[in-house]
Amino acid sequence: MIQDKERWNIRHVQKPMKHHIEPIVQKYIKEVNVGNALDIACGVGRNTHFLAENGFLVDAVDFSDYALSQVKNDVKITKIEVDLDTHNLEQNKYDLIININYLSRRLFPQIKDALKSGGIVIFETFIIAHGDFNQPKNQEFLLRTNELLHAFVGLDIIYYEEKNDINLRGELTRVASLVAKKR
Repeated sequence: MIQDKERWNIRHVQKPMKHHIEPIVQKYIKEVNVGNALDIACGVGRNTHFLAENGFLVDAVDFSDYALSQVKNDVKITKIEVDLDTHNLEQNKYDLIININYLSRRLFPQIKDALKSGGIVIFETFIIAHGDFNQPKNQEFLLRTNELLHAFVGLDIIYYEEKNDINLRGELTRVASLVAKKR
């Protein structure tokens, strides 16, 4: 576990990402009732800060203490340093959950349970691609075709797409994007 934390700390220092807000978050935030939000694997807080600026009380969760040290100190932001391989989400707490560029399949049912009725999940991460794509080497961290869509059956799907994209480091990648609402 310590090795994982050190690896993420080093990655955040040596390969910093651009600090722009994820377009899918910007586009769909208007669909959400302002309230409690969860930013899973928040990194340095690029989306966390945007949510707080838009009135949300944000739980910013990450394993990297370095990344969390870059998240602004703000009364609307609660920094939570945990290992997402073992951390469990609180049920029926969030109006919005965002999960960008991170994959833990064990969290799929927890995300659904953590949403309040009427809550929205915005989820975007890498899928298996062939060719000149930059993606995680470990297949465990890559979605399969339509896997994300199937993982959130039972929610009302607002938007779903699998597409080629450019990642935060300017590299070609392939992602699956989902926005869904809990009934």
